[in-house]
Amino acid sequence: MISALLLLGLLGSFTAISGKLTWGTTDFFFAFGDSYTTDGFNISAGVDSLVPGDTSSNGPNWVQFLGGTYNITDTKVFNLASGGATIDAALVAPFEPTVLSIVDQVTQFHDILASKPAGAQWSSNNSLFAIWIGINDVGNSFGWTNVTSQSEFHRVLMERLFSQVEILYQDGARSFLFLTVPPTNRAPLIIEQGPEAVSMITAALADYNNQLSASVKSFQETHKDLDQVTVFDTRPIFNTLLDNGQTFGFVNITGFCDAYQNGTPEMTTQIAPCAPVSSYFWLNTLHPLFTIHNILAHAISTTLSA
Repeated sequence: MISALLLLGLLGSFTAISGKLTWGTTDFFFAFGDSYTTDGFNISAGVDSLVPGDTSSNGPNWVQFLGGTYNITDTKVFNLASGGATIDAALVAPFEPTVLSIVDQVTQFHDILASKPAGAQWSSNNSLFAIWIGINDVGNSFGWTNVTSQSEFHRVLMERLFSQVEILYQDGARSFLFLTVPPTNRAPLIIEQGPEAVSMITAALADYNNQLSASVKSFQETHKDLDQVTVFDTRPIFNTLLDNGQTFGFVNITGFCDAYQNGTPEMTTQIAPCAPVSSYFWLNTLHPLFTIHNILAHAISTTLSA
């Protein structure tokens, strides 16, 4: 569906700050986030418990592609992400109380993995900590009228997020990968709400991502012994694919097939009158398919290998 030449053009769509650690020397990869990241792994069930592979992409997600297709040196992955997660449930409530926020996920890491138990004997110089969060924080709050301003509220979110990054740092983390929130203003969920909602969340997303980049820079300035720190901007890849949907073979970039929205038995399932599920950009109102995750993972692995 996506030619190698066009794919190579997308791989330049990132912002990175390089350090000593590369993807090829990363032995342990710890992921934190929401439905775009989770694979259903439950660390509380044990370090070596099975990975259910429950994703929102109707196939592997970016973490699974990194840990599988683009795994260079048998990097071991621990995915603590939780579908529906926000930074802190006390600031932005998730869709149900059982969802683990970033605060909860970092607590799990601190309680279970920080001690480097058997099967997870990581060290500061061979481990990468990835955080992709904010989709639900912005998506659930962009229309709030009970805050001083969206920008001020985002500052509160950033302070809370980096208080958790600080905990990871105190536990020994020295290399970080931060992903920006993708252009969810172009997801069916927002498009269906009309132009005003699209305009509001577009501004909110831009502010959140700007504050994320600034917060990463500030964190670096106050922590001089950090190693690899990368801010990967997901927006150029999403926007390039969406702007050129027909060229890339997507049959629909603004909607989805109702028959596929809860997942399908196979990654290439076709239920008439819809095209095959893999031909769509969006699986449902908010989640892109595994094809997009594959491109993201390829670009991330390339970035981290630079």
